[in-house]
Amino acid sequence: MKNNTIYIKNVVCGRCITTIQGILDNLDIPYDKVSLGEALLLRALSSEEKIQLATELKKSGFELLQSKNQRIINHIKSVLIGEVSNSTDQKKLSEILSEELHYEYSHITNLFTAAEGQSIQSYFNKLKIEKAKELLEYDELSISEIAYQLGFSTAAYLSTSFKKQTGITPSAYKKMQIKGRKGLDAV
Repeated sequence: MKNNTIYIKNVVCGRCITTIQGILDNLDIPYDKVSLGEALLLRALSSEEKIQLATELKKSGFELLQSKNQRIINHIKSVLIGEVSNSTDQKKLSEILSEELHYEYSHITNLFTAAEGQSIQSYFNKLKIEKAKELLEYDELSISEIAYQLGFSTAAYLSTSFKKQTGITPSAYKKMQIKGRKGLDAV
């Protein structure tokens, strides 16, 4: 079977995958598999189908990716969001990305920085702070436990990073009535 993979921006969770599957079903586009950032179709799309798909994806906050660099950037973001959401691996970020994308880390980081205007580490730290906000809102874990879960060496380092990015401490954030949290795909 010919590779009929399409790449989709902002597919970052299970609900996103379900939404993409629904869009493909509604447009009668047969697919084998939908995963983070991509869908393996069972056939090539006509020009008209591509336009329809792009339109429907846009309505739900997704976007078809065209260039190789866009696809790599999207893949990097998907891997990073996965790491923040399910961090059980204590490997270095550079190792994780190199293994996942099959590129040298220097290439990956240069590409990402040029496209996004920030380093991979800076983006990853922003993701971790957004995840920390989520965990603080749940109010089930202590700041030390959140720090450990997100890979910060200490609660103090989490607090310093949190304050640097948000202007307030995690404790102050926890007490706020109106929270300022973004979805990880919006970072």
